[in-house]
This record gives sequence, structure tokens and C-alpha cells, in this order.
Amino acid sequence: MAMFELLSSVMASSARGWRGTAAFTGHKTRQPEQMLILYDIEACPYCRLVREVLCELDIDVLIYPCPVGGMRFRPDALDISGVSQFPLLFDPNTGEHVLESADIIDYLYKHYRSANGHSARGLRAKIALAGSMAATAARSVGRIRGMNAAPSIAPEKPLELYSFESSPYSRPVRELLTELELPYRLRNFAKSRWQEMGPPQVRSRWFSDAPITSPNRLRLRELTGRSQVPYLIDPNTDVAMFESAEIMTYLRNSYGGE
Repeated sequence: MAMFELLSSVMASSARGWRGTAAFTGHKTRQPEQMLILYDIEACPYCRLVREVLCELDIDVLIYPCPVGGMRFRPDALDISGVSQFPLLFDPNTGEHVLESADIIDYLYKHYRSANGHSARGLRAKIALAGSMAATAARSVGRIRGMNAAPSIAPEKPLELYSFESSPYSRPVRELLTELELPYRLRNFAKSRWQEMGPPQVRSRWFSDAPITSPNRLRLRELTGRSQVPYLIDPNTDVAMFESAEIMTYLRNSYGGE
């Protein structure tokens, strides 16, 4: 990844205080039996707030990217809600569709985390939204990354991405998936222990014996022997790979349209 791209992605994460890095502890999160579906725009400040909470709750979600100008999933979202507004959550476990980021966050806490007293509103919510807008601005030099649709070829099956929301390396991959309107299962990779913080080489050197407690971290370690994101799995081609630059090249070559 180019140095400028990495720097602006780090600035975006910093603008949000690195929310979407660590999983909540102390309260049990209940995993949904069927994967939630999120109609999402990567660059949208309101969508970011929802993805942060999904990451911190360690809940996986099927992302249907709905970039501006996109025609693959935006019509479905419009049919469901009656408005072109994102994020839009569908929970197949309850049959409910939820619009508005604050309502979605309240819904997630109510149904999937045994914690009371949370509110996605008020002054704290306004501060969070301002930070999310700043994060979008940090990724908007020249163009707004992850906002507008680009020509692409639709995959037969959704892709799969291991990522955590604040990861500076994962963000460009999610932006490109959005621009290409490629549906993907987002395997949230939030860190559940302080020993997991920092780059992989630090963890492997100083905390190699620290137990891994996150289900997706355990799964990826079993698959690859590594705990590193982004990691893309494409069931359409049986390709699996690390490294954001290589992943983005693959996506453009495989699904980018003329």
C-alpha cells in the first residue's frame, strides 16, 4: 500500500479514536443463528458507526454494498425501506428491517448483547458522528474512497473478508469491495485481549503464548497459522490471500469491469 494511502487510513482510524478495534468484554454477546445482512456504504459516516458496533460485538454480517450510482443492491434496499438511505439492517432471525444508524445500534444491543443502559443518542452520539465524518474526510483527498460505484462483474457467491473496522490495511479493501459492488461476508476480527494489540510481528515476538479467545481469530489461525488482516477468501475461484495491495489487485483483475 502506498504511504499516502496508509497515512490517510491511519488518520481515518484516529479520527474515530480507533473504535472498532477491541471486542467488548464483561458482557456476553449472543451470536445470531442466521447471519445479519447490512446494506452499506463503506464511506458513509452513519454506516461506519454501525460497523464499529458490529465489530465490537464480534458479530459477522453479510454486506451488500450500495455505493452511489450502484444498481446491484440499491434497488432492493429501496424496495425494502421505500427510501435510498443507508445503513439498512435486515435480521433474518426476527424478520425485522431497521433503518437509521441509531436505531440499528440500539437494536443490536437489545438483541445480541446482554447489557442494559446503552444509548446511541445524545451528545455522545453527536460527537461520534462528527468523528465519523472526519474519518470520511481523511479518505477523501482527490475522491471519496468507498462511496461511488465503479463498473464490475458480479460474483456468483459472496466473497469473505476477515477484517476489523479500524484496521488501516483492511479499510482500502472494504472500500474497493464497495465500489465494485461485491457482496461479502464480513468476518469481524476484533481484539479481545490487550496482548493482541499492535502489529503481528510484535504479538508473535512478545506474546506468542497469549491465548486467542476470539472465534474468528481462532478460525483464521486454524486456516492459515496467522492472525493477520485483511484476509480474503473467494469461493468462486478458491483463491485465498493476505496483504491489502495483493487483494486489491486481485479484485480489480477478477471483477473490475471496463
